[in-house]
Amino acid sequence: MHELGTIYYVIDTVEKLMVENDLKEVGSITLEVGEVSGIIPMYLQEFWEYARQKTEHFQNTELKIEELKAVTYCQDCAQTYPTIPQGKTCPYCGSGNTFLVTGNEYNIKEIEAC
Repeated sequence: MHELGTIYYVIDTVEKLMVENDLKEVGSITLEVGEVSGIIPMYLQEFWEYARQKTEHFQNTELKIEELKAVTYCQDCAQTYPTIPQGKTCPYCGSGNTFLVTGNEYNIKEIEAC
């Protein structure tokens, strides 16, 4: 489960930003997680509860997760469609000449300073 490693990456990244910006406390951290990123939001939340208790700065910090839907673009008919139900084949023209537009992201979207 790589979610624990990603949580520690978020903690390390935010701690560096806290030092750079002279912050003492963070109220919340918002993550964007793509639907096909391979990261399971439920596990992120569980590992956050575990990891934050072992830190100095995040005892009271809330983790917010925004799931981003996977969207694919067809280069042949210029249509976009939801990736999960359709996969790589365009439901409009049947082409496989497609690519993922969104849904593979994993970003720190927002850090709320206290």
